[in-house]
Amino acid sequence: MADRTLSPFTAAQADPVLSTEEATALLESRPPDELRRSPVAHLAAAMAAAEVTGERSVALRELPFTLQIGLRAEIGTPSAQALEAELGLELPRHHGSTTGDADGLHVLWLGPDDFLAVDVSRTQRTGDEQPFAAALEGMPGLAVDLSGNRTVLELSGRSARAVLEKSCHADLHPREFPVGTGIVTALGTVPVILHRSAEETFRILPRASFADFLVRWLLDGMEEFGSEALP
Repeated sequence: MADRTLSPFTAAQADPVLSTEEATALLESRPPDELRRSPVAHLAAAMAAAEVTGERSVALRELPFTLQIGLRAEIGTPSAQALEAELGLELPRHHGSTTGDADGLHVLWLGPDDFLAVDVSRTQRTGDEQPFAAALEGMPGLAVDLSGNRTVLELSGRSARAVLEKSCHADLHPREFPVGTGIVTALGTVPVILHRSAEETFRILPRASFADFLVRWLLDGMEEFGSEALP
């Protein structure tokens, strides 16, 4: 039998603690997402309760643990070409542009040599950035896992744009912000990446430490749409 030790708390209760080997085996037997908590998991019920249906529809949800890889390379260089080969996508070329599948792997333009690869079709796993780092071996550039840096919120429905326009200075009208546009901006005082992934769907990427505040801010902005519009 594996050696066991007692912590002060469990010793008081005469309850043995698992050995390191036993604890490791137990953790490895559980699904990875069971062992971590997303930044706004505690607000899931509030988001579900705030959903509005009908002509003024709007809904907010979190896409937890979404894969996000930060990529740095200058467009047109061997480094960028190596990343594009690994991605199977071109890197976006200008401000506001994105490439790829909004419901799968896509890349957002953050700066002339700064990009964020996002895959909403699956959750992050340890080592996801390694193929990109290996592709850059010996060349200028960077590939780093940023999945824990931001969470992904999805605001959808006919009133989604109206909710955002209460606190976003960017022009979100479809003629200026069509489907596929992604920018760095702010909602109120919170810096975010804002991506229009579908006609009535926006993805909002705040840093994890601001996510609680931002969700509460958006829920407050959604509240009026649960009532009939004033004539």
